[in-house]
Amino acid sequence: MSHPHPELGPPPKLPKGGLRVTPLGGLGEIGRNMTVFEYGGRLLIVDCGVLFPEEEQPGIDLILPDFTSVRDRLDDIDGIVLTHGHEDHIGGVPYLLREKPDIPLIGSKLTLALIEAKLQEHRIRPYTLEVREGERERIGPFDCEFVAVNHSIPDALAVAIRTPAGLTVHTGDFKMDQLPLDGRLTDLRAFARLGEEGIDLLLSDSTNAEVPGFVPPERDISQVLQQVFARARRRIIVASFASHVHRIQQILDTAHEHGRRVAFVGRSMVRNMGIARDLGYLKVPAGLVVDVKALDDLPDEKVVLVCTGSQGEPMAALSRMANRDHQIRIVQGDTVILASSLIPGNENAVYRVINGLTRWGANVVHKGNAKVHVSGHASAGELLYFYNICQPRNLMPVHGEWRHLRANAELGAQTGVPRDRVVIAEDGVVVDLVKGKANIVGKVKAGYVYVDGLSVGDVTETALKDRRILGDEGIISVFVVVDSTTGKIVGGPHIQARGSGIDDANFSALTPRLDEALGKAAQDGVAEVHQLQQLVRRTVGKWVSDTYRRRPMILPVVVEV
Repeated sequence: MSHPHPELGPPPKLPKGGLRVTPLGGLGEIGRNMTVFEYGGRLLIVDCGVLFPEEEQPGIDLILPDFTSVRDRLDDIDGIVLTHGHEDHIGGVPYLLREKPDIPLIGSKLTLALIEAKLQEHRIRPYTLEVREGERERIGPFDCEFVAVNHSIPDALAVAIRTPAGLTVHTGDFKMDQLPLDGRLTDLRAFARLGEEGIDLLLSDSTNAEVPGFVPPERDISQVLQQVFARARRRIIVASFASHVHRIQQILDTAHEHGRRVAFVGRSMVRNMGIARDLGYLKVPAGLVVDVKALDDLPDEKVVLVCTGSQGEPMAALSRMANRDHQIRIVQGDTVILASSLIPGNENAVYRVINGLTRWGANVVHKGNAKVHVSGHASAGELLYFYNICQPRNLMPVHGEWRHLRANAELGAQTGVPRDRVVIAEDGVVVDLVKGKANIVGKVKAGYVYVDGLSVGDVTETALKDRRILGDEGIISVFVVVDSTTGKIVGGPHIQARGSGIDDANFSALTPRLDEALGKAAQDGVAEVHQLQQLVRRTVGKWVSDTYRRRPMILPVVVEV
């Protein structure tokens, strides 16, 4: 199995007749999915998603793919194929279209409706091409065929890309539920036909590659929901992804059977469910869904609230309810259902929300104590089945952390893909398909691009390190006035601490050390302000470390008079 090397350099010129595949996100992480295909000097992008920040990225709203490698080639992009409407596949599109708004977007009806609603907020009117499973479209030199796949959102598609370099198939996110709620199966007949044609390179979803067996059908959840609703004596609050139409449909059906009214809470939930209802993907019985304000007139046992926040996002409705920072107040006897899986890295945030809800007396039902969610990604048994059908000549695991990519690669090898044709790459690693063989040939820039409020890309890793230090250790500011001639202290030092746990009165022991250090610097002829600030920082830092074993941020200000 080939794998990336940290010393990879820029890729060479793409050989004539070869296909270049460059993942800019989604490999080594869950989210930020984006893959660039190049043939004959033209580019096709599959997906452009976001990654949600973790605790060590304080203040960050979203993380984007790095567009550096395509920024100078925006005119070469023939289109962006969107496999489905989840944020980790479409969330980055507005930021790429800011740079060139007329790049065509290609996707299914629901996927395009979701991204168009998102782009309205950015005041971008995109050029779109709606496609359905079974259709083929010529997008520049790329002959694209779209294949139905089952996922945790309706209208998901895989894409088969034909070029003179060969047939490449990108699965997007998929599973093989044999009893899907909407009756839309993963089209194994189409994949078998593509396998007969000869798949030269298969890019396959790796998210559940470590999980043995098969994903249970979505229908199993309905029975559990029936039991939870039957036991609930007061309000029921369901937290789900704002795009999980199938799960929301099950909630609506169960609420209708139990004589409860439903209200959607949260801007993205209201928007997405409105789109799904208008397009016919969500079937809503008349009078079932009401405005959240109408719930005040209903008894608690007749109420269901559907909101966002199943991943513990701090600003989402459920987190704010847990923190008593929302108009909806959790009370003793409420039932809260977390109808989603845990995205890796979100565990602490989710359990913090669960504990907060439980503290106020809620009965919290989640994947750990009830079967209220099944994954939208194929498990190992399904992937083995899939590879035996497709029989790819080269395999490139995508969409997953390193452990998922490795596990998926091993599954491919077990089904007969030669190990030297299983390519384990990471973000930015360039893979060329030339004469039927896929090889790693170089690497391009593919770091994190942080969105912080209206700022895109301005926050650096250094800034995040400073934020972490401030959050963990606090800050000490030191203001000193020195004589420009003698270098001696003539004012201060004024020392203040915030968040460091050190009482300002304790800094009296530090003043003699600063006097001594600055006096010695004056004798040595050190008079430049920056050098004196560094001296103050070192002196204060050493004293704090020796005295308290702490390393706060130190902000020295030296003024000469």
